[in-house]
Amino acid sequence: MPGTKRGPQSGPQQDKTAPFAYDGLDRVIHEKARLGLLTSLMVNPEGLAFAELKRLCDLTDGNLSRHLQVLQEAGLVEITKGYDGNRPHTTCRLTAAGRRRFVDYLGVLEGVVRDAAEAAGDKYAPGARRGVLPA
Repeated sequence: MPGTKRGPQSGPQQDKTAPFAYDGLDRVIHEKARLGLLTSLMVNPEGLAFAELKRLCDLTDGNLSRHLQVLQEAGLVEITKGYDGNRPHTTCRLTAAGRRRFVDYLGVLEGVVRDAAEAAGDKYAPGARRGVLPA
């Protein structure tokens, strides 16, 4: 209907009175560094070494350690410490619960993008080339 405001597509747990609250945007996951870490681990289900995660996410040792601690305490990642020869070796991987929680989070994030794209019009519609607007 013309002049009617339209909210986002509602999921089964979406609050109909606050359609833009996006309660599914998990604060543990939503932090930039942790989002990068979880994405890296999602793409590498066998896990990644600490040094590789550090490189992929451009984090310092201290930042990476702290973010991994938060993710581990939330049950999203498991950390295995051992040795490779005489050198300490730490491997990180998503837990099954972490994978499910991250996929759920991505579903909510897709809704945010869809809602914003619909509000902005076709030039920002999903599927448009990133950074390139139609003429």
